[in-house]
Amino acid sequence: MTTDTILPGPTRPGILRQVRTWWGPHALSQALFIAALGLLIAILASNTLATMARIGITPGFGFLWRSANFEIGEGIIPFRAGDPYFRAILVGLLNTIKVAALGCVFTTILGVILGVAGLSGNLLLATLVRWYIEAIRNTPLLLQLFFWIALAKSFPPPRAAISAFDCVFLTNRGVFVPKVNLVEANAWTWWLIAVLAAAFVVGLWWLRRKDQLTLRRFALAFGAAILGIALVRIGSHGRFSAELPVLAGFNIRGGASLTPEFAALLAGLTVKFSAAIAEIVRAGIQSVSQGQWEAARTLGMRDGQIMRLIVLPQALRVLTPLTTSSYLDLTKDSSLAVAIGYPDLVNVINTTANTTGRSFEALAILIGLYLTLNLTVSAAMNLYNRRVALRGQAR
Repeated sequence: MTTDTILPGPTRPGILRQVRTWWGPHALSQALFIAALGLLIAILASNTLATMARIGITPGFGFLWRSANFEIGEGIIPFRAGDPYFRAILVGLLNTIKVAALGCVFTTILGVILGVAGLSGNLLLATLVRWYIEAIRNTPLLLQLFFWIALAKSFPPPRAAISAFDCVFLTNRGVFVPKVNLVEANAWTWWLIAVLAAAFVVGLWWLRRKDQLTLRRFALAFGAAILGIALVRIGSHGRFSAELPVLAGFNIRGGASLTPEFAALLAGLTVKFSAAIAEIVRAGIQSVSQGQWEAARTLGMRDGQIMRLIVLPQALRVLTPLTTSSYLDLTKDSSLAVAIGYPDLVNVINTTANTTGRSFEALAILIGLYLTLNLTVSAAMNLYNRRVALRGQAR
């Protein structure tokens, strides 16, 4: 007869031990430093409030609900004089998000193309890419924005617009492109689309956690979901309508228009940061050993397939952290839009501070919003980076 002896497992550290491990060494000196820093901040805050009270300024954010007495020339949501200040700030925030998001997308596309082209066997192409990167990286962004806004303003008037296929027009009033409209939608349609989209996202998340979904199946499922949502949208008495810009009188009517300021800002950010992305892509590709290329060629794969299926997936572990820094810099440098007149967040906040006299509160709002934007971008890219790193580990 044998008896089994159950040995106790390792004891978990107590709460005090966990706190000491988290706090780190030199606990007393760190506590004194934090206390001194907190005291300094409290003294500065007290002096600031006392100074504001002495000159008759009462701090607060009540001005956000007062009526703004200025117009905003461009925005995703409508705004006119008389709307509250918080809506004006929301318009500026959405304008910043729009140009930053589009800038990240176009910068990535152009940067990857330039990075791959710079490593091509074509000496002329590689040399041109190198000159482009050096010229862009060693020129201030503000100077480039001045160049792009001057170029946008130098386009001919609508009557003599530069046309491409009679559907894209370049004028000194902006860039006009075709637009797709979705009209005649029932209210329940949008709820159905929202439910389908939520179910699709939850399903993909569950499948990815169970390791039951490959990248190709993910793409197929995504395409099928988009097609299904489109069919539901059309079947509910909705329809698509293409709207082309046309010359009417002394202006161009219809389509979607990009103002000269927005087009110049987007072009400047894309060109500036595509050079940085190109260098990141070049470094990431060169970090993959030459043996990977040789092994793939022995299997009969072409260079394009090797780059797409073998090299770039491995290079992502090097590319993603550096690309995150470029995205953050692009989001922050979009604040230079104030120099060319684009109504971004900084521009609207400056106008709000000047018209209300609430410079301290406006600055606090500006810092908080930019901090939130950058932390959101950083969190999303860090999440993607962890997934890339996990996919590259051996199991």
